[in-house]
Amino acid sequence: MKQVLKIIGGFLIGILMGLVVAGVGLVLFRDMSFSEYIGKFLRLNAMEVIGIPLLSLVFFLIAVSLQVVLHEAGHLVCGLASGYRFVSFRIFSFTWIRQGGKVRMKRFSVSGTGGQCLLVPPEKPDEEIPVTLYNIGGVAMNFLTAFAALFPFLFIDGMPFLWKMFLIQFMGIGVFLGLLNGIPMKLGGIGNDAYSLRLLKRNPGTKRALVLQLRINALIQEGMRPKEMPEAWFRLEGKIDYSDMLQATVALMEISRMQDREEWEEAYVRLEEAVSHSKELVGILKQEAEAELLFTALVIGKEERARELAIDKLVAYIRTYSKVSSAKQRQLFAIALYMEHDKEKAEGIYRTVKAKRESYLMQGEVNMDLALMESLLSQC
Repeated sequence: MKQVLKIIGGFLIGILMGLVVAGVGLVLFRDMSFSEYIGKFLRLNAMEVIGIPLLSLVFFLIAVSLQVVLHEAGHLVCGLASGYRFVSFRIFSFTWIRQGGKVRMKRFSVSGTGGQCLLVPPEKPDEEIPVTLYNIGGVAMNFLTAFAALFPFLFIDGMPFLWKMFLIQFMGIGVFLGLLNGIPMKLGGIGNDAYSLRLLKRNPGTKRALVLQLRINALIQEGMRPKEMPEAWFRLEGKIDYSDMLQATVALMEISRMQDREEWEEAYVRLEEAVSHSKELVGILKQEAEAELLFTALVIGKEERARELAIDKLVAYIRTYSKVSSAKQRQLFAIALYMEHDKEKAEGIYRTVKAKRESYLMQGEVNMDLALMESLLSQC
């Protein structure tokens, strides 16, 4: 019931926002006062009163979707122009990824993000790799398209009212997304484009982390396991700043390599260290670290520690992402095998991952997870 109410509330807010944006646009750019706009709305008949808000909502959703696509396209175009190579392009949960020399479409989502464009930086020394254009490309595209939409709105005579309403919303959302990503800030604990760029400019360690993360992710998506990559790729100089999402991500990638090599005790110590910085970690990385700590604790027999971690919220997080992540299936496998002592259930999870292995985005991760589950089953 709560979910239904949230959906209804979202629709009502969308309708209201659409009407407000349209009203503000007409007042600012046309010879109409806000009171005239309200008066015109109140004089509408019943069908118009229902139809216009619904159309306003539809236009709002279309405009948001288009601006999200354009934002990620801006990163793609500017990244390619800077010498980067295409890896994947995601809009909501629809992901286009290069694997085996071909571009394929898969489903994948990341909480708190509407899209993502991943590229591989050019083969240059870290200090020579360009980062500015790649990072500001999305913001620039939002502003440019919003500005471009202003011309037909102002200079095409006789444009239908509904087209005007759509263009106003398209422009408003473009400017909003541009400002949301162009003013340095954290959104849900995650730094936006401008915030990330500021960190990259100030801290060489952050730039090194970005380069490593992009290169490692590209190879994992193509099917390479972490243990098959050089150890030096996973190391950052100096103390890790866990409040820096890029540095923290590379630290967790290094732990993943330890797990792939079945260096369980060392991986456990490093995960406990990461979790001890949970107040500094952004939400999704905190949950990732805790989920992997739960898995590793079960593998090395620390069941009491595992039960401390296996709270409803964390298990719900693991189950939610098990649909798109083989790593989450591996964690559920460990819960079944070591906490529930149900080997048959664990074997079922293993068979499910093996059967749908091609549907996962991170193919190197799938190869690792299947190998680890096979190894752990052979020891029971």
